[in-house]
Amino acid sequence: MEIKRDRYLNKLIAKKNNGLIKVITGIRRSGKSYLLFELYYKYLLSIGITENYIIRIPLDDIEFEKYCDAYKLYEYIKSQISDLTQQYYVFIDEAQYAITKEEMRTPDVPIRLYGVLNSLLRKNNVDVYITGSNSKFLSTDIMTEFRGRGDEIRISPLAFSEFYPACGKEKADAWQEYLYFGGLPHILSEADYEAKSNYLSRLYQEIYMRDLCDRYDILDKTGMESLMKVISSAVGSLSNPQKIADTFKSSGEKAISMPTISNYLKYLEESFLVSKVERYDIKGRKYISTPFKYYYMDLGLRNALLNFRQFEESHLMENAIYNELIYRGFNVDVGVVEVRKDDHGKKIRKKLEVDFVVNHASQRYYIQSAFALRDQEKIEQEQASLLNIPDSFKKMIISGSNTPIWRNEAGITFIGLFDFLLNENSLDF
Repeated sequence: MEIKRDRYLNKLIAKKNNGLIKVITGIRRSGKSYLLFELYYKYLLSIGITENYIIRIPLDDIEFEKYCDAYKLYEYIKSQISDLTQQYYVFIDEAQYAITKEEMRTPDVPIRLYGVLNSLLRKNNVDVYITGSNSKFLSTDIMTEFRGRGDEIRISPLAFSEFYPACGKEKADAWQEYLYFGGLPHILSEADYEAKSNYLSRLYQEIYMRDLCDRYDILDKTGMESLMKVISSAVGSLSNPQKIADTFKSSGEKAISMPTISNYLKYLEESFLVSKVERYDIKGRKYISTPFKYYYMDLGLRNALLNFRQFEESHLMENAIYNELIYRGFNVDVGVVEVRKDDHGKKIRKKLEVDFVVNHASQRYYIQSAFALRDQEKIEQEQASLLNIPDSFKKMIISGSNTPIWRNEAGITFIGLFDFLLNENSLDF
């Protein structure tokens, strides 16, 4: 089954031969290798580039394991570049395998992979593409090391607009499957509920947990799993290391120190499993240091972690909306609006939440996620924070019902979930 990922493919095509290292990052099994080794590879062939000039190196393949040594990797690539008059394309998959644990743990030890990539950059006839599943060493560090010569493309699991056409089911059924099993591409190849559930459970244990424990030398696997379950159970809720530590204490589980919790949270972010969203004081125009929210980058993995036992559709819908906004390339915060008077002019002081403050260049949108707008009271509750924002940027409420798009007298746009998810320009309706 070929799944179209035109958004990312077009980005790669636009960056071809731009003199930069193309760094494709994202959670494991999200389709990075498929994008590079299948879709982009086919594109290069279609424009007349022959196989001999495309060097493909999957470092997670046992046949290429010896090239996890950075120097051997470089020698292999050099040996494949036999014609200096021709343009070569080098694909390195899961490049973090060429970074040793010692290099990761010791700041004073140079990371040899960076030297390899620097050397390749100096060759005028080599265009380099790498994929990886760890943001610290393939996003943060490479962007620092190469000072403007690294070009990152962040890959997400399938958006619903990609999942739905490939799923082959009615829209509502496809949505329920997407909420339950997430958007990792291989899910579409599994035949039934049991097969999909087993795939995600295996993936969580055999790939993600193993990678986390191996890469970060985590000895307390049980503690890490417990932390992940706490975050999964409270997806979209305000949290911080202290609150999580208190949760462990009150539940009678083994205590985990705040520094350890902070490190574990950082590891989950660096592995693209979760995304931390900061709070923004809209009126004060400043960020609030704590608490913040966490969202899972794939809902299926979140559900598998909880053995598919907690299915709160309103929270999962909010998580899916967040993921869609990230997929579209927006910067997303959680908004806070301080209110000092009630509807009758009486002095009060309370803080109202805006689910998402969405920014892109000079554009801004304020968005509320509302699973159901049952009556006028619920509508007033959802729009209260939006009505107290003192600027003219667009304000929107996304509801789980399939209602027509409309705008009320206060200028707030109401849009159904499918209209939002399946239309690229839905924020500008």
